[in-house]
Amino acid sequence: MDGEKMDKTPMYQYVINDIKRKIEAGELKPHDPLPSQIDLAKAYGTSEITSRRALSDLVQEGYVYRIRGKGSFIQENPAFAEAKPIRSIYLAHLNHTIEGFNHPFFSNMFDGINTVCEENGIDFHLWDIGPDNVLPNDPHAGIILLTSTANDSFDPSRLTVWQQENRRMVTVHFYYPHLGIPYVIVDNLTGGYLATQHLLSLGHRRIGIIITGNSILEVNQEFSLRLQGYRLALSQHQIPFDPDLIACVSGFDERAEMGEEGFRRLMALDEPPTAIFATSDYKAFGAIDEARKRGMKVPEEISIMGYDDVKVSAYSYPTLSTVNQNTHKLGERAAEILLFEMKEGGGQLLKDEIVPTLIQRGSTGPAPRRQADPS
Repeated sequence: MDGEKMDKTPMYQYVINDIKRKIEAGELKPHDPLPSQIDLAKAYGTSEITSRRALSDLVQEGYVYRIRGKGSFIQENPAFAEAKPIRSIYLAHLNHTIEGFNHPFFSNMFDGINTVCEENGIDFHLWDIGPDNVLPNDPHAGIILLTSTANDSFDPSRLTVWQQENRRMVTVHFYYPHLGIPYVIVDNLTGGYLATQHLLSLGHRRIGIIITGNSILEVNQEFSLRLQGYRLALSQHQIPFDPDLIACVSGFDERAEMGEEGFRRLMALDEPPTAIFATSDYKAFGAIDEARKRGMKVPEEISIMGYDDVKVSAYSYPTLSTVNQNTHKLGERAAEILLFEMKEGGGQLLKDEIVPTLIQRGSTGPAPRRQADPS
């Protein structure tokens, strides 16, 4: 460190001011690398948390840019930086329950957001926008918006209002690309494709799907995309799409009973499937229970595929083949876009799609010999 800190300025602000001084004096030039968080902390005799916050604020103020895996560098035109740094990030939602947030989709996403926040000295909180759709009274907060579920009453016109207020927002899970709002989503189409392709690779050619919705025309955004992935995988194997193999079951909260109902419908067909893709683990557990009641062996007589990778799926019997949505990464990316990539008034559409991962376990196996693909 070049000089001693003589006043009561917070240490993170002292680091910021000193780096700005070096930029203005020409000691640091555009695209020069900065020390790592650890080395910066050593240089200023402070903690790594302090150096993280200093670097984060310099990024948000436009003095520094980051390249993943390479480090932090001085911006080309830092003199024009005017953005005020984000001090807090809120996951804003409408009417989600604490019980629902225990689902790994949400809990892993929260952990991902919090990981980035802790690394950069940022507070992270949940915020229910309530029936009046009200955001925190902090115009400089970063907002990760979880806007829509099957039972909420979110008013999309509020998005335009918040844009006019220059709120720094990114949406997750659902998205509104026509408004130019940055978003991060899980690639549900790829997830549905991976689940179906896995069953196809095992020789199954008659594959049923249990999906949440009152009808095939009343399926929400995420399940609709999983259905598209299912159809895409079938088409690539020249297997005709059969609407009879779609079991739509009504419900809001995913429940095992929905899987039981869907299984019964599919097994009642004149030519029942040899494998079932249940579009949530809870429905898959219900399908397995119903198969057991009928004396059917899983996976020897019927393969059952889930989606979500809830914790118990690794310990059930049989263990459940499923799709992990990688929502920890979704949370990380949402926070990173807010903190490091979004510029006030920039008008650019930032987006990211997180690719899910297939988890192969014991509930899926080769198609029964008499029904397997003769090829």
